[in-house]
Amino acid sequence: MTPRAAAVRPRIRVLPDHVANRIAAGEVVERPASVVKELVENALDAGAGVVRVSIERGGKGRIRVADDGCGMVREDLLVCLDRHATSKIRRAEDLRDIHTLGFRGEALPSIAAVSRLVIETAVAGEGAGSRLRVLAGRIQGVEDAARRAGTTVDVRNLFLNTPVRARFLRAAGVETRAVSEVLHSLALANPGTRFVFESNGRPVFDLPAGRDLPARIGAIWKDADAAGLIPLATQRGGLRLGGAVQRPDRARPGFRRAHLFVNARPVRDAGILAAADRGYRTTVAENARPWLFLFLTVPRGEVDANVHPGKAEVRFRDRRRMEDFAEASVRETLEGIESAATWGEPRPLRAVREGGKGDGGAGGGAGGPAGPRPGRRHQPRGPPPPPRGGGGTPRAPPPGRGCF
Repeated sequence: MTPRAAAVRPRIRVLPDHVANRIAAGEVVERPASVVKELVENALDAGAGVVRVSIERGGKGRIRVADDGCGMVREDLLVCLDRHATSKIRRAEDLRDIHTLGFRGEALPSIAAVSRLVIETAVAGEGAGSRLRVLAGRIQGVEDAARRAGTTVDVRNLFLNTPVRARFLRAAGVETRAVSEVLHSLALANPGTRFVFESNGRPVFDLPAGRDLPARIGAIWKDADAAGLIPLATQRGGLRLGGAVQRPDRARPGFRRAHLFVNARPVRDAGILAAADRGYRTTVAENARPWLFLFLTVPRGEVDANVHPGKAEVRFRDRRRMEDFAEASVRETLEGIESAATWGEPRPLRAVREGGKGDGGAGGGAGGPAGPRPGRRHQPRGPPPPPRGGGGTPRAPPPGRGCF
């Protein structure tokens, strides 16, 4: 062996767990809102009926998520901080049929690696609960704790050991709004769960548990009643699309509310939303942006949820089919007089025509593609008014009709 060869040493090393967790935190923990998302998803997977979230300084100072779910025994509490420790999958094949919001086992160790973390948990029927204290990924102590069944996760000083990341956070008000938007999405997907949100000790909202989407939308946004939402319920070839869309005559330019859920998971997908917008073609002005609340149910083998670090995106086996279905569903929901009716009796599930190439609904009774202009009287159908000089005058609109 030559001296030169003897001097060559291995350079590739396996990183310690606390370093690996800090790297993983860079993907999973972008900002306080992503911490809230992961913790609330864990609470929902645990069967929580009530989820309480409180933050301080936009989540930069403190994030606390408490639930009344199944809780954890002490052995599970200690293991949950190990990377890829999870109760939700057992085999690689389980990734094809995911029924929970979380499944990787990365969130808690990633959050613990960049904060001061305290977890209190208890299981129904156990004599006492447990409290686990962690600082920057290292366990500081475990002791008994008196509490009811459920789990509370308290996160303080987020990014305490990564000051560069902390400097990239926005103002407290911006971070608070981001947390609120995350909770809105999760609340829409879980109307049977009560959500309570506080910021700096002040209540932001308290969404009571209910059974239907209209009540949850109305509880979140007080202007929803004036938005003119139409129930949506369609199916075709194993696909189902439910939720609500906005009447064409109520759609306006600028800001809109658009939420998409795939198998009850909030996701971002510009392609599906754009396809739904195409369903409004010829019924709204070109720059109008209707509200959309779309709940797409897809056979498990047709969608992959394991494609994004924050589980915010999914991949479809046949994307074109999904987009065509969304477009056809919205178009046929808007067809005819039915699009004049807003929330009321649930719309029965209807089959969408294969191909979905209709001529576009007219916004039912709205007076044309974009509806009547404000301030102008909407004339009812009937015989045309007599010509000038004929001595007659046009009939007035019957009661209950006219401009919107």
